[in-house]
Amino acid sequence: MTENVVVLGAGYAGAGAINKLQSELGGSVRLTWIADVDYHLVLHESHRVIRDPSVRSDITFPIDQIADPSTRFIQDEVTGLDVDEQVVELADSDDVEYDYVLVGLGSQTAYYGIPGLEEHSLTLKSLDDALEIHDAVKQASQDATRGEPAQVVIGGAGLSGIQTAGEIAEFRDNHRAPIEIHLVEALDEIFPGNDPECQQALRDLLEDAGVRIHTDDPITEATEDVIEFDEGEPLEHDVLVWTGGITGRDAFDDVDLEKEHNRVNTKANFQTSNERVFAIGDSAIIDQGDQPAPPTAQAAWQAAEVAGENISRAIENRPLKTWEHDDKGTVVSVGDKAIAHDVDMLPVDTFGGFAAKNLKKAIAARWIADITSWNEARKSWPSL
Repeated sequence: MTENVVVLGAGYAGAGAINKLQSELGGSVRLTWIADVDYHLVLHESHRVIRDPSVRSDITFPIDQIADPSTRFIQDEVTGLDVDEQVVELADSDDVEYDYVLVGLGSQTAYYGIPGLEEHSLTLKSLDDALEIHDAVKQASQDATRGEPAQVVIGGAGLSGIQTAGEIAEFRDNHRAPIEIHLVEALDEIFPGNDPECQQALRDLLEDAGVRIHTDDPITEATEDVIEFDEGEPLEHDVLVWTGGITGRDAFDDVDLEKEHNRVNTKANFQTSNERVFAIGDSAIIDQGDQPAPPTAQAAWQAAEVAGENISRAIENRPLKTWEHDDKGTVVSVGDKAIAHDVDMLPVDTFGGFAAKNLKKAIAARWIADITSWNEARKSWPSL
């Protein structure tokens, strides 16, 4: 009997898993790919679109460049997963039956119950989000009166927040736009949980770019034009972008799997509390001992390779492989500059300049080549 294997999501987890499953399974199973968009977005470069929307053509890749002709693709929103009936529930299409399903739907923004934050902020979780931020920043700068620059506030100084601030600073400089940029972090330093040397290097780049940094004071409320802090003075905003955290998708509200905040708990082999359901990427909390794998693009790439093989092993009733996240280092861009830290096989802990900038481009190019071709990666290089 031919097995039905279904992959949910077109992000790093979904695209990487499809790529691996196609090579592992060939035509021996019915492979179905379901996503709410008909392209893969190189999400960790989506902030480039905030500065220049034309970049989007270099960081989005149509499904048919990744999927084999034998792979069925359905563009629709996943609304639920019935693990008893073994069906994926969709918004506009018929339910899709599965024998094995791999959940790679990614995450959505967490607002932590802060009043007004969801209603009055933009996020950066998709291509449309990046375009919306661009339009909002552009409009705010055009509406700014002489002597009163537009106030753009980014809440959350993790990877997305830092890179967003850097792109808005480049937009400001390229267009001589009257904009003041504020980066707000509740904890005591930007890029929380990372090495102090890396934090300081990023702070230096941001401050050199004219970004005002506010730390150690959480947001307590947001209104249409002001954010309130626990201790500090309120901060006015014309544009508010929130990048402060993630939670699982609403589609998993009622799914009968072990989960936390709608992110599915998995073993180190990606198997969930139901042996027919696997999960990777931001959708999952993957057991790695003391703490789970980080919700990063790097982790999703690595996981997709093993998860695809494990589904093949499950079909063939072979033992599943366990996966251990291998942190190969961190590279963060601030506009046209970048900082790299703790990169594998390099003797320097933290560095910037031409080397860091091109390392970041090379990482994105390698991913594009893996899921499409080196020719596509070459064409995308100038925008990365």
